[in-house]
Amino acid sequence: MARINENFLKLKAGYLFPEIARRVKAFNEANPEKAARLIRCGIGDVTEPLPEAARNAMKAAVDELGSRDTFRGYGPEQGYDFLRESIVENNYSKVGIGADEIFVSDGSKCDSGNILDILGPNNRIAITDPVYPVYVDTNVMIGNTGEADEDGRYEGLVYLPCNAENNFVPAIPEEPVDLIYLCYPNNPTGASATREQLTAWVEYARKHDAIILFDAAYEAFIQDPEVPRSIYEIEGAHECALEFRSFSKNGGFTGVRCGWVVAPKTVFGTTETGKKISVRDLWSRRTSTKFNGASYPVQRGAEALYSEEGKAQVSELITHYMENARLLREACESIGLAVYGGENAPYVWVACPEGVSSWEMFDRMLDEAQVVITPGSGFGAAGAGYFRISAFNSRENAIEVCERIKKNLG
Repeated sequence: MARINENFLKLKAGYLFPEIARRVKAFNEANPEKAARLIRCGIGDVTEPLPEAARNAMKAAVDELGSRDTFRGYGPEQGYDFLRESIVENNYSKVGIGADEIFVSDGSKCDSGNILDILGPNNRIAITDPVYPVYVDTNVMIGNTGEADEDGRYEGLVYLPCNAENNFVPAIPEEPVDLIYLCYPNNPTGASATREQLTAWVEYARKHDAIILFDAAYEAFIQDPEVPRSIYEIEGAHECALEFRSFSKNGGFTGVRCGWVVAPKTVFGTTETGKKISVRDLWSRRTSTKFNGASYPVQRGAEALYSEEGKAQVSELITHYMENARLLREACESIGLAVYGGENAPYVWVACPEGVSSWEMFDRMLDEAQVVITPGSGFGAAGAGYFRISAFNSRENAIEVCERIKKNLG
């Protein structure tokens, strides 16, 4: 009889966003009149049209595939040189990353889970709390944890509390760890990490021969010029950090799918016998074996985002979503709620009214305001008592949500 991977049975509940979708579906079926007014500010999915520069490039690439002379079949698994070189030129030219250290993918969510393919068992793994659920769930699935306790924390993980007191950037752990998940600008809290804070993490990682898995999917939304956009702006990070990036939010590629991993040649892991192994080489080998590369039209579309026209259109998208974030922040502040984030990231992190839990707040917003938000407890135990509002929406909807917040929560 075929055996299953029983680690999946440790996952006590459905993945957060499908669970939200299930609850919203049940609400809509029970309340058809309210359902017609529903505005979704839960999942961080973009709403505005794909930039014209990307659309035109993708159309041209499809036309190339219509001629034998310009047709392309399998591409390089690591990504076409034209995109890898554009990524370096526009993001890493000042920090010493080469095109052969860039690996184009179908998105940073996939990469942050797939990276575990090349990282062995018995690593001591640190994650922030609250946390993007993929980091935890993929470690559970692969067998890196024990069972979860009543608060949802899994045995075998080192949880790093993030709260208002530490501005949602965790303190350095007292004990050594081997893998460290950091996401800044942060999902879900919208917080950003200072240069000094990231420097402390890099120094810690180098001291303990640890690897930082740095999710910078939201770097394009940083407004403060003092906030680092890449972990490689920090001295020493080339020796201890991998970086994950995405075109999903800044370029509207959530459905198109394209991102990349930076794997410097100077990052090493060790075998049980202590032999040093290049993480970049392992990731390249894994990519060649299990991935056929992002499609040619998609990579041409991503490349076009770095054209002058593309950069202008991306800038407009970022300005649009960050203005939504400002409006949502101010609406919540106007009724006396404690509000965080929304300044260097497109997420607004809000403390629930006293005595109201995260899921109670979800139900209240759904029933009274017909607005879908994300309960903070879905991101981990430390997210209890908070909720997240996504700024990814039309301006009309953002303004309407602000009015409903003031009317129904004020």
